Amino acid sequence: MGITTAQIKELRERTGAGMMDCKKALQECQGDMEKAIAWLRKKGMAKAAKRAGRSASEGVVQAYIHGGGKIGVLVEINCETDFVARTEDFQNFAKEIAMQIAATNPLAINKEDLPSEVLEKEKEIYRQQALDSGKPEKVVEKIVEGKLNKFYEQTCLLEQPYIRDDKIKIKDLLNELVAKTGEKIVIRRFVRFQLGEKSADETEVSEGAA
Repeated sequence: MGITTAQIKELRERTGAGMMDCKKALQECQGDMEKAIAWLRKKGMAKAAKRAGRSASEGVVQAYIHGGGKIGVLVEINCETDFVARTEDFQNFAKEIAMQIAATNPLAINKEDLPSEVLEKEKEIYRQQALDSGKPEKVVEKIVEGKLNKFYEQTCLLEQPYIRDDKIKIKDLLNELVAKTGEKIVIRRFVRFQLGEKSADETEVSEGAA
């Protein structure tokens, strides 16, 4: 039987596995979603759990300058060995991530890194919007959850659609590279500069001086 994009997307959302892994799982299980989830847990997730305990202390700090010097990005991406860090696949991944950050200006790497006060503010805005539009109380939380997922896609690097192919997310690219190299790979940190843009510290200093 043919495997649809919708099936692959659903399995990816339910497991967090890469697109190619999801497609293979569905093919192996003749499209049965529950069996495919179990297959991924036995095959992919066990390997991921094993890699999670390893140390990722090698890697690169990738720089990217965009728009004739108007936007600059530095991103640190770690892996386990210098051998993998020097491979073309790893180097290309680092470049793509730097370009992604330059283009989309994420607030954090993942959902867990978002400040709690930012999330609470967004939840309150979405909740009030739903109530003001006359939505019944019982569906408000579902609406808030849906809008939060969209917010994550805009602000969290790993949740963002890839700028070259919006059918896949950055976490899918990462998972595919992990599967290909067999190593733990981590997007550790990043900083993005935009010409003329003030940081929070600079704003505080400026206000204090005034």
